[in-house]
Amino acid sequence: MITGASRGIGLALVKWFSAHHHMVWALSRNTTPITQLNLPNVTVNALDLTNEDGVVSWAQNEAPDTIDALINNAGKLVNKPFAETTQSDFEGVFKVNVFGLANLTRALLKKLQPTGHVVNISSMGGIGGTSKFPGLTAYSSSKGAVSILTELLAEEFKETGPAVNALALGAVQTEMLSDAFPGLEVPMTAAMMADYIAQFALDGHLFYNGKVLPVSNTTP
Repeated sequence: MITGASRGIGLALVKWFSAHHHMVWALSRNTTPITQLNLPNVTVNALDLTNEDGVVSWAQNEAPDTIDALINNAGKLVNKPFAETTQSDFEGVFKVNVFGLANLTRALLKKLQPTGHVVNISSMGGIGGTSKFPGLTAYSSSKGAVSILTELLAEEFKETGPAVNALALGAVQTEMLSDAFPGLEVPMTAAMMADYIAQFALDGHLFYNGKVLPVSNTTP
C-alpha cells in the first residue's frame, strides 16, 4: 500500500510493484495520473489522509484484509521564509506529513501482518546535525517528527509487529524538489529511488526495526 501515489516517488513505486507482480493499493487525493496508466494489479483509491473519519471508514470498509507493506510516502511542502509563515502553513504541512501518516497507520493496524513492514518516508532535513535550508522550517520539522514517531511505533509494536522504519531521503529529482529548490537538478531520479525503497519495504524489516536510515549519496 502506497500513499502519495499520484506523482514523483509514489507513482514510481506503484509502477515498480506492478511490474514485479505485486498486488498494489495506490492512495492519493488525485487518482487521475494513476488510473490513466491502467497498470495491472493496481487498485486506486481517492483518500484524504487528513480526514481521520474518512480514513477510518475507508480502512474498515474498503481496504484489503491483509497488508504486507505500507509505504507512507505522501508529503506536503511549503517553501517560505519562517518570518512569512503562518500557523496555517505549519498546520497544513503537519496534517499531511505527520497526522495523515498516523491516521492511516493507526486505522490499518489490525490489517497489517505481524511480519509486515511500515516504511515512513522522511527526509535528511529531518535528521539532527544534517544540512538545513532556509524556507523549509515547516517541512523539515515535520519530517523530524516523522523520524521520532517511527522510533516510538517500533517500540510499541516490537512484540507483535509490524516492523516500522523510516528512510530519510536526500535530493531526488521530483516535483517536490523543484518546489523546494527551483532550478536544481540532481542525478537521483524518482525511479531509481523507488527501486531502493521498494526492495527495502520487502526485505528491510529482516534487518532493521525502529531505525531512521539516511538515503543520500551526498555529504553532509
